[in-house]
Amino acid sequence: MKEKHNKINRRNFLKTVGAAGLGSVLTGCESRKESEPNAVDANAPAKAQVPQYPQVPKRKLGKTGIEVPCLCLGGNQDLLQNQIVLRMAPQWGVTYWDTAHNYGGGNSELGIGKFLSKNPEARKSLFITSKASRARTVADVEKRLQTSLKRMNTKYIDLYYGVHILTDPARLTDELRQWAEDAKKRNLIHFFGFSTHQNMAEVLTAAAGCDWIDVVMTIYNFRLMQDKKLSAAIDACHKAGKGLMAIKTQGMGQRIRTEEDKKLVQHFLQRGFSPGQAKIKAVLEDERFTSVCVGMQNISLLTSNVAAVLDKTRLTQADRNVFKEYARATCDDYCAGCANICNSALPDTPYISDIMRYLMYYNSYGEHAAARGLFAQIPHNVRNKLLSTDYRPAEARCPQHLPIAELVAEAVSKLA
Repeated sequence: MKEKHNKINRRNFLKTVGAAGLGSVLTGCESRKESEPNAVDANAPAKAQVPQYPQVPKRKLGKTGIEVPCLCLGGNQDLLQNQIVLRMAPQWGVTYWDTAHNYGGGNSELGIGKFLSKNPEARKSLFITSKASRARTVADVEKRLQTSLKRMNTKYIDLYYGVHILTDPARLTDELRQWAEDAKKRNLIHFFGFSTHQNMAEVLTAAAGCDWIDVVMTIYNFRLMQDKKLSAAIDACHKAGKGLMAIKTQGMGQRIRTEEDKKLVQHFLQRGFSPGQAKIKAVLEDERFTSVCVGMQNISLLTSNVAAVLDKTRLTQADRNVFKEYARATCDDYCAGCANICNSALPDTPYISDIMRYLMYYNSYGEHAAARGLFAQIPHNVRNKLLSTDYRPAEARCPQHLPIAELVAEAVSKLA
């Protein structure tokens, strides 16, 4: 009975908000902006604003001393055109927004800038992060930061990832540390960190020993929970007071596995939530993580994810066993990001892990244009020999037993 009371699925969530409420949200920012000058006495004492809708819970961000929502809006999209998500997300307390210099070809940051130009008072309630995409030098990081500040119409960025997709701890140099400290002194950023998609255990272990790293954004999902080495690195960061952000929480593989996916869907629908909601809940039940960063390109995804974090029902051991079985049955379709293994096996083809990720974007996320664009960034000399490379050494070492040659050939046919 208690579990039923705690459950909030998307249908019940929408009932709670109400159709009229959803309509009012769409015009809420503009109507308030127009009415406030005449409706509010400038000399009157400020009154606390009571949220109209249920609010996403907050958690402490490591040792930073602040709290942020446990659900973060992933901005890897064209937010310049998708303003409705930015307008509606804060209504439920989703005020933690993540973007990057290269997201949406720059239109992600420009979209946030457009929103802030129309709603400047909203800046103080938002926690905005961005990343120095493809920056190779400290000078590049500074240039990316200045561009991001200008695009987003803001004087500061709350959290700045100075390395976007860190794969080698050697890039955490003293020069970068000095830049981060200086950027804080100039009040351009409040906190500093990095994101990682590959060799996560290695770089997280290094981060635990760097007192100047405030936050780390890393891939983490129901599949990677079984990785003891990664868990130990996460634990080291948590004990060192690092804020931990989880990305790629859905654990999508390179392909859709119909039978296995059908079993997963049926199990969790009977429990009252979708597999996607269950995957978010699984990560958030690991209290070492502050928040999950999820791409939410439409209101349906936004409300579904908000409902997942508002729902107080905890996953059972049976639920976790279903995830373990699904992970085991589909492990040969999921790249765990251990790029150092395949790179050491094939040093002349150091993009296998990236290619697996791009194919996943294409097949599982349906992001065809983005996947092709990323694939095109692989150097020509590497792309030209992808179909003639012998991948058996890498396949023999792959912990996931991926059919690498087959997947690379599929990627070439779809992305080249």
